[in-house]
Amino acid sequence: MPDLIATLKEYWGYESFLPLQQQAMESVLAHQDSVVVLPTGGGKSLCFQAPAMTLEGCAVVVSPLISLMKDQVDSLSECGVTAARIDSSMALDERRDTYTAFRSGELKLLYVSPERLVSESFIETLQAYPPAFIAIDEAHCISMWGHDFRPEYRELGNLKKRFPGIGIHAYTATATPEVREDIARQLHLEEPEILVGSFDRPNLRYKVERAKEREQQVVEILDRHREESGIIYCIRRDDVDQMHARLSARGYSTLPYHAGMEDQERKDHQEAFIQEEALTIVATVAFGMGIDKSNVRYVIHAGMPKSLEHYQQESGRAGRDGLEAECTLIYSGGDYQVWRYLVENNMEGEACERSLQKLSAMWNYCNSIICRHRALVNYFGQELEQENCQACDVCLGEVDCVDDALVVGQKVLSCVLRLQERFGADYTANVLIGSEEQRLLQNGHDTLSTYGILSEHTKTIVRNWIEQLVAQGCLVKTTQYNVLQVTTKGRKLLRKEYTPQLLKPVKHGPPRLRSRAAKESWEGVDEGLFGVLRDLRRKQARQRRVPAYVVFSDAALRDMARKAPTTPEAFLDVHGVGKVKQRKFGQIFMDAIQAYTMANDSGQGAQ
Repeated sequence: MPDLIATLKEYWGYESFLPLQQQAMESVLAHQDSVVVLPTGGGKSLCFQAPAMTLEGCAVVVSPLISLMKDQVDSLSECGVTAARIDSSMALDERRDTYTAFRSGELKLLYVSPERLVSESFIETLQAYPPAFIAIDEAHCISMWGHDFRPEYRELGNLKKRFPGIGIHAYTATATPEVREDIARQLHLEEPEILVGSFDRPNLRYKVERAKEREQQVVEILDRHREESGIIYCIRRDDVDQMHARLSARGYSTLPYHAGMEDQERKDHQEAFIQEEALTIVATVAFGMGIDKSNVRYVIHAGMPKSLEHYQQESGRAGRDGLEAECTLIYSGGDYQVWRYLVENNMEGEACERSLQKLSAMWNYCNSIICRHRALVNYFGQELEQENCQACDVCLGEVDCVDDALVVGQKVLSCVLRLQERFGADYTANVLIGSEEQRLLQNGHDTLSTYGILSEHTKTIVRNWIEQLVAQGCLVKTTQYNVLQVTTKGRKLLRKEYTPQLLKPVKHGPPRLRSRAAKESWEGVDEGLFGVLRDLRRKQARQRRVPAYVVFSDAALRDMARKAPTTPEAFLDVHGVGKVKQRKFGQIFMDAIQAYTMANDSGQGAQ
């Protein structure tokens, strides 16, 4: 392992491994097949990039998107690694030059699409010039039971036959046990090493809000993150266009992104976001897989995702640099109905049933009142060690519970029983608040003892409580009409053997407390110097025509603003600074640090 440690330090500026990185790299060096599941920001790419620098030959990396390939190659090149890509967007002479570099042994990493890798002509090239190993990124795309299945990935199962003896390694951030097994099976891996890291992202601050005024809820978050990059996810294309138009009209730097736009326009908007010409991208889930942007400081879901797998991956695009980031999910019952309609009208059989189960789990997450970090890792079959994550609305005390939840729960369930378990949540809420809706009066339900029993509350509040009781297993929705029925657990509640947790109406506003990650990552940092260095990074990135985070991550800039290095040796001690970046950027950034220090020292002296 000493060679790998030296390689990490020289090219990437790291002096130690993140969890499971060492084991993953050892599998590559031993030519043992592997399936590696590490959270976004957990250093998956290094698991194959670092070994590639120590082995003979060139590693071939399968990547699903051109933008993702370009991002990775740009980042590697800035670190001094000889990497290239071959894709359909390149001119013929560019591709020819890359093939020449590959055949001559100049490259250590070559990125290609799954379609190219399984093409007969490319396979013949690889058989003539065998790769050191094959790495498959975003490997969840192989599995039918994953959240982003791509048929072209299935053909990668032939690689083991065509390249016997060459290690094949699959990497993903999001995979349940079932998906992990399916990946290994579809790729015909031979006794693979299965490495699964923690699904927890402790630097992400999770928050769930009921939709009240979506636009205003989004604006409050944007105002907390001025001059910082973020993503807003919406369910439908129309939602994207409307949200972008309204935010843009209010002066926020946003651009839209969805599948209904022209390819070039989508590409331009993505590039503007990466280059920080636009701070916020408003998008459908069509956006994101190809983004390796490390300094996304917030992800807002302005509508509920359709599964926890999607939510884990989409929210995980925040804070890839390991620094704190905010992930807020704004949802409504209407979101659930939209997804249910889409699933039932576009799927059938087992696939439909599985998708509905995933949708139900997502809905329960929104309505639950347990630690958000714990709920997510539990879904993926893991446990959270600490009792308080110190990084979600529940653990930070931003969620207020109803004092008499038992009594409220009993009133709701009694009403369901008096309605003979024949009506849905909306109708039940109307009875509880004493609505004079015509249908209710015609049914004579204004004579029930539970009619108006919660009339001091709004229908929205009561409706939310009903959903929370469903999420906690006291009620269940049945039939295609979502008729409410009381469960065994609900009958325990009626007998006072179980007390639910019910939320008070949401009060929007800034977080009450800073998360643990925010406190730690800003400790000792001169925020004024950080701002100066961030502007310098943006200028350098524009000159080099690369994303700002490719020059230095936010984590590196904060460490610079903490240590204020003024010698080449001290600059090398900054987190994420290798020898190549020290040579390229060290003097420029040290000059800025010295100028800032002198200006501030003289200013203090004058005072």
